[in-house]
Amino acid sequence: MATFPIMSNFERDFVIQLVPVDTEDTMDQVAEKCAYHSINRRVHPQPEKILRVRRHEDGTLFPRGMIVSDAGLRPTETVDVIFMDN
Repeated sequence: MATFPIMSNFERDFVIQLVPVDTEDTMDQVAEKCAYHSINRRVHPQPEKILRVRRHEDGTLFPRGMIVSDAGLRPTETVDVIFMDN
């Protein structure tokens, strides 16, 4: 377990933010940590949707249960956090 910095490009937010996550966090946990910095600040909540994480560079959607250390992300790499239908 180690702190791992990622850049969060949250859907409908105009700010890209540096967010510390843990190498053992799942992508659902990453989405939650990124949401904390955007939802109810600059982004309206959408409780009927789920948050998903994808690689900004190529749009690859990460499985929700995948952990950060298995995703192949580089420190400070940008991920998109998007709203999706259940």
